[in-house]
Amino acid sequence: MQLRHARSILFLPASNARAIAKARTLPCDMLVLDLEDSVADDAKDDARDGAVAALAEGFGGRITSVRINVEGMPWHGVEMIAVKGSAADYVVLPKVEYPKQVKDVASVTQKPVIAMIESARGVLAAAEIAAAEGCAGLFMGLNDLRRDLGIPPSAGREGLSHAMQAVVLAARAAGIAVFDGVFNRLDDEAGLERECAEGHALGFDGKTLIHPGQVTVANQIFGPDTQALADARRLIAAATGGAERFEGRMIETMHVEEAQALIARADAVGQ
Repeated sequence: MQLRHARSILFLPASNARAIAKARTLPCDMLVLDLEDSVADDAKDDARDGAVAALAEGFGGRITSVRINVEGMPWHGVEMIAVKGSAADYVVLPKVEYPKQVKDVASVTQKPVIAMIESARGVLAAAEIAAAEGCAGLFMGLNDLRRDLGIPPSAGREGLSHAMQAVVLAARAAGIAVFDGVFNRLDDEAGLERECAEGHALGFDGKTLIHPGQVTVANQIFGPDTQALADARRLIAAATGGAERFEGRMIETMHVEEAQALIARADAVGQ
């Protein structure tokens, strides 16, 4: 599966063997084995070894990645070496603010990098980060971004909308994938649905998640629906080239390409 086709990206503490085992039964498109915030300092070494072992065992064709600690932390170097020798598809780098951070990690790990944009400085440099050698995608780190911008945790996402759109623009200009931030309220399915719909409308490819119970909603909202797929197939069948009328609207080559991309995404996720 291409990274841009991923609808649901589930973060798991690499120190939690039970959660990792359960992830093999979940319908998520991508997994992030986390060595950073969700793992206590005294568990970092065991978590790193556990992540490498779990990746070697495999995750049934799901896209896999490891989130390492940032440069300057005592585990950064050894984690890069471990990821290099692992079966991970990607390495996730938190708190990225400069293109060089991406280039350095890609050079050492020999893995494509997904950069997390989590600060005002990161947002302002998003275009350069997205274009950096080795950068394959961007994650919005909205919890840290809220704190950096001084937005209360209880506030909605209105104050983040400019930053979110800027990161989507940066990813699209560089031709790479981009994913919405996590939803923190675990028992609010309606809120999760609203936030996924908002992220989809902003142009994100999918959503990062922190709980298995959030996977189904993300898959549903970021995946093509039945009606849209039927419309796409009819449009492709009807198109003869150039501008023409189709079911009461004008279409051209661009609309055919959009329909083809929608069908390709559905095929990639088994819809």
